[in-house]
Amino acid sequence: MKKLKHLLIVCLVFFSCNGQEPTTFSEAALNDTFINLDGKEVPFKNILKAYTGKTIVIDVWASWCSDCLKGMPKVKVLQQAHQEVVYVFLSLDKSQEAWKRGIEKYNVNGNHFFMQSGWKGDFGSFVNLDWIPRYMVIDKQGNIKVFKAVEADDKKIKDVL
Repeated sequence: MKKLKHLLIVCLVFFSCNGQEPTTFSEAALNDTFINLDGKEVPFKNILKAYTGKTIVIDVWASWCSDCLKGMPKVKVLQQAHQEVVYVFLSLDKSQEAWKRGIEKYNVNGNHFFMQSGWKGDFGSFVNLDWIPRYMVIDKQGNIKVFKAVEADDKKIKDVL
């Protein structure tokens, strides 16, 4: 009986801790640099700092990504319903030219940054980027409230906003 109780405790600890998602960004992710529309490098922490006190929806996307493009109408609905929220689009396009063309072609409204470090850079690695689109929600205090969603109409996003 004692062994069974010990095994149960070990299982509970393992399973309750194993699936937790981070609520803050790592130093490496915060220091990863992105390119703004003016061509300047901006550390991710400065992107977040610019919107201190506001809720932020982050959309990791690319203009070549069919799932991203299919999801854009849902993003626009979200933007319409929550106009007080800041929308930050992080692009994984293959070039800055393609990224800028995509913003214009698909009429993507928000704050735009090019992920020069790509999928496996410090930011991409921290968020365990394995699919796009990828949505995250950051609260007014800078805490990650939704770590991973692949649909803009995900219930987790709606509940937080």
